Amino acid sequence: MLTRETFEKIRRIQIRTRTILESGIVGAYHAVFKGRGMEFAEVREYEPGDDVRTIDWNVTARMGSPYVKKFVEERDLALLLLVDVSGSQRFGSRFLLKRDYAVELAAVFAFSAVANHDRVGAVLFTDRVEKFISPGRGRDHALRIVREMLALEPAGSGTDLAGALRFARRVMKRRGIVAVVSDFQDADYEKALGILRRRHDVVAIHLWDPRENEIPPSGLIAMTDPETGEVFVVDTSDPEVRRRLRATTVAEAREVFRRTNVDVLPLSTTESYEKPLAGFFKARERRR
Repeated sequence: MLTRETFEKIRRIQIRTRTILESGIVGAYHAVFKGRGMEFAEVREYEPGDDVRTIDWNVTARMGSPYVKKFVEERDLALLLLVDVSGSQRFGSRFLLKRDYAVELAAVFAFSAVANHDRVGAVLFTDRVEKFISPGRGRDHALRIVREMLALEPAGSGTDLAGALRFARRVMKRRGIVAVVSDFQDADYEKALGILRRRHDVVAIHLWDPRENEIPPSGLIAMTDPETGEVFVVDTSDPEVRRRLRATTVAEAREVFRRTNVDVLPLSTTESYEKPLAGFFKARERRR
């Protein structure tokens, strides 16, 4: 049963994402994630400015005046959201926890897919697959994904990115889009990411919090590992200790994405994602 707090979060996300979608993100999504090709729709009379290569010569000869073929994009795309809900996602030093930030961002992608008549599904994972929602159409289905992301109480707390990526490869039978929303605080996932990338259009959305990489020299402090529950005392006045405590940086993860040819959108939880997301879509569109 959904709590009052969850309902309030859903309502807030609906309002926020509606504003973002109306700003042009839906069109940017359509331009960046192309369908499987073009299919013939109809013929119509030639108009000045039409590409002469689209002239249908058989119809033109029969009608005695130029006619052109009209094509429409054949989409039938499926977007799969791979959303990290591990223990490290429950951290946030400013406005939002990484998990709440991930839910908002995933909602923007889900509603953009729905607006373009694409199917959208989700895999919520920790060190195991916590929840799989098969790709479906419609706003109600997208809302279900948002509800599941907000209401889920994970059984695991660690992170198995490679396992989640392999699961995505098994359930995505046809070429589609896979958006991985995670802080990428894991290792040995490069091979699985590269294999997935060969078949699908994979986008990495790397969430990070500056406090994870800027441990202040505060002397002896007790810390808890959010993924193992282990409590330990460290001397943060030691530079080497601070270096070892540092989470996976954007630069380190970006090397993995570069080697696997995966586009990455790094996002800090201390900043709004609207402008970086719009810029990411524009940069991707220019390269196509």
